[in-house]
Amino acid sequence: MDTVNRTLTGRCHCGTIRYTMSADVLHNCLCHCSDCRRHAGAPMVAWAMVPEEAVSISGEPATYASSEHGRRLFCRDCGTGLFYRNARMLPGMLDIQTGTLDDPDALPPAAHIQTAEQLAWMEDAHALPRFTRYPAP
Repeated sequence: MDTVNRTLTGRCHCGTIRYTMSADVLHNCLCHCSDCRRHAGAPMVAWAMVPEEAVSISGEPATYASSEHGRRLFCRDCGTGLFYRNARMLPGMLDIQTGTLDDPDALPPAAHIQTAEQLAWMEDAHALPRFTRYPAP
């Protein structure tokens, strides 16, 4: 996929925080670490990393210090997790939760990371039954 010079847009659930980002990402992955799981309440989180200057944010996200140097930014109104910053490990970089993109299919993940912390049942999750909508009881 040609992403050079393309921009993507995204927002929190309620629309209070909106952003525009470059589609030219440094990496795009599914993170299985326990911090991401705990913060998102999900078995993994999709992230794309870009230089901070490649992102324009409208609205004021709240910041949570999730570790000594890690900062998670989210909407204070609806709680949607949006961004991650670690100025010590990744100076000048911003991770964006790609599930918050207006078109998440525009940026498919390229790798799984932190698989040492992956939930054991994720190994076979692709084999579970599938329903196009919530199944009847």
